[in-house]
Amino acid sequence: MCGFCGLALNDPREAPSRNLLRRMSDSIVHRGPDDGTVHVQGPFGLGFRRLSIIDVAGGRQPLFNETEDVVCVMNGEVYNFRELRRELIDRGHRFRTGSDAEVLVHLYEEMGERLVERLVGMYAFAILDLRGERPRMVLGRDRLGIKPLYFAETADGLFFASEPKAILESGKVAREMAPEPLLDYLVQGYVGGRQSAWSGIQRLPPSGILIWESGLALRVERTWDLPLDSLREPAGDGEVLEWLDRVVGDRLFSEVPLGAFLSGGIDSSAVAASMRAGSEKAPLLCSVGFHERSHDELDLARKTAAHIGAEHETALLEPDPGLAVETLPWFYDEPLADPSTVPTYLVSRIAREYVTVALSGDGGDETFGGYRRYVHDVAENRLRNALGSSGRAVLGTVGRIYPRMDWAPRLLRGRTFLTNVADDPARAYWRSVTRIERSEALELMHPDLAQRLLDHDPFDAFAEHYRRPEIDDPLYRAQYADFHTYLPDQILAKVDRASMAVSLEVRVPILDHRFVERFAPLPAGQKIRGGRGKHVFREALRGRVLAEVLDGQKRGFDTPLAAWVRGPLEPAVAEAIETLPADWFQKPMLKRRLEEHSAGRRDHGRLLWSLLVLEHWRRRHAVRGLSA
Repeated sequence: MCGFCGLALNDPREAPSRNLLRRMSDSIVHRGPDDGTVHVQGPFGLGFRRLSIIDVAGGRQPLFNETEDVVCVMNGEVYNFRELRRELIDRGHRFRTGSDAEVLVHLYEEMGERLVERLVGMYAFAILDLRGERPRMVLGRDRLGIKPLYFAETADGLFFASEPKAILESGKVAREMAPEPLLDYLVQGYVGGRQSAWSGIQRLPPSGILIWESGLALRVERTWDLPLDSLREPAGDGEVLEWLDRVVGDRLFSEVPLGAFLSGGIDSSAVAASMRAGSEKAPLLCSVGFHERSHDELDLARKTAAHIGAEHETALLEPDPGLAVETLPWFYDEPLADPSTVPTYLVSRIAREYVTVALSGDGGDETFGGYRRYVHDVAENRLRNALGSSGRAVLGTVGRIYPRMDWAPRLLRGRTFLTNVADDPARAYWRSVTRIERSEALELMHPDLAQRLLDHDPFDAFAEHYRRPEIDDPLYRAQYADFHTYLPDQILAKVDRASMAVSLEVRVPILDHRFVERFAPLPAGQKIRGGRGKHVFREALRGRVLAEVLDGQKRGFDTPLAAWVRGPLEPAVAEAIETLPADWFQKPMLKRRLEEHSAGRRDHGRLLWSLLVLEHWRRRHAVRGLSA
């Protein structure tokens, strides 16, 4: 696990500044505190920060082919590198190190940019190819978007890095936010898709390959996707366990201490139990608990650890919401309003005291239909189909006149349900993954800015993903959309930044692309049954994971957000509202939301938290304003 940066200058007579590359590289030192290198060759430059995991003694990057005209840096892990290495040696390639990253150099010689077809892992890489008349820089990112990669096309050439802060350090990109991502952030709670929060900096999409050649237009291509035309055959319990043990086993190779995160949930328990099943050595598991009992799963985690015979390190913490304004803004180069960034950072910090690598259960909900919103969406679609067009029209009319009751228990909030059943399935599911309506976000903005954004709707990008599969299964369409939006841009970004902030590598076996290809497109009945998700996964785990875990209520890595904003964070929120740019928001409307929340009349916790995170991100990264 590492971080890298680099550039390719348009003018072949120029050479990159080594000092510039060092500054760019040093800005992401947390991603690789063990070593740092800079490489300059012609108009190309690479900077690398290393967190030593595999071939600790000899795996220093950049890595070269035999003639040193193909150069590579990589962040992440290639889990099938030993198999690839044997094949490449049989073809006559000579290796200098035992690093998994070195296979990329030689595999590229064999396959060019198609090398990604053979890789199993989580990775982002840059390959400099100096062969031939036209040198090229090739950037790549893993299929699910587990590891990040950003780039910027400038007048001087191509700049790229694991995190935007390294590109900003170059001084070639203005420290300005693009207006469209601001609206996306307010509606979704994160900035997603190809455009980053920073005007001029783009995000290489999951499974993306970028090809830069001097004098030619930059190309970005996708190399992989989930199935689009048909669902998979049903799976049996044995197949699920066989695949789980395989992908977990692939991720147990390490030359440094390795453990796992453990909550009281199904996914992390499944990974931990699989680690135990595949090894005579008891795995080391790390858990955190919170004083708020409604948000604490530490008791279940302790029972799971005892059940599988694991070593277990725990900590009972008082979640410090101040981390979101004091520490995390530096590591999150884009605003991310997920409050679970705080406990994710805390559990990473605890784990780093014992291990350098940790496995997590991320991806189980997206793969097996575990979110409650999937269950609700399936029910809404059944009712939508049963009602027909006339029945949906009647419900839509009732929904428009039904009073908003955001303060009430969920069962009494009928307006969203009525509106959803009457609406297009894509739009209905979209409401379940957004924080506020686009119309409300525009009302909060300065009128001039809102006018600029009248033609921009964050829903459009989501709908493009939702409607791409040619499969008449709304549940799979929702999963597919989440795999291309919410998962890489919120969940995986959260885990990557929080863990790398403390120099911890996190591996996600359930997001092995082979595992996802097999189980995400299962028939809906294998995923949701009896009003619960993950049916086939739960049943496969019986006897290996405690029934109390399998049959308990899903909680997630939650935080008492409304209480935070109404309590210890209220002064900070009020200050943030005062200092947010006046040409971004209508301050009186923001203050009214805070007053309503503080008085308990409405729950605006998520919106107010979003504003707090946005303002401290803006300050920490010296955002100068919105781009024209």
